Amino acid sequence: MTPSRFDFAGQVTRVVDGDTFWISGERTRIRVWGLDAPEIGRTGGSAATAQLAGLVSGRSVQCRMRDVDRYGRIVGQCWLPDGRDIAAAMIASGTAREYCRFSGNYYGTC
Repeated sequence: MTPSRFDFAGQVTRVVDGDTFWISGERTRIRVWGLDAPEIGRTGGSAATAQLAGLVSGRSVQCRMRDVDRYGRIVGQCWLPDGRDIAAAMIASGTAREYCRFSGNYYGTC
């Protein structure tokens, strides 16, 4: 369900990997909350990055800030203009999985 209030929004300007991207108007990267994608250079990393890029590149997203991680990235739960939760879409694609340690089984896959 899409929340009625967001902490920030912007257009995705660059996808870093399968769970991290930059948006206009933010000075730090956005780490997708509840999502664990393989790193680039690891098995599945390129597929996850391509999947996220296909979902969000150049599109506007709206996010709710959940945390700031140890690397200084904003950890955000983000939605596409059509209301789809980005992490849920990535999990459904099979290119990433729910980050159960942090999500508390929010997406029901833990």
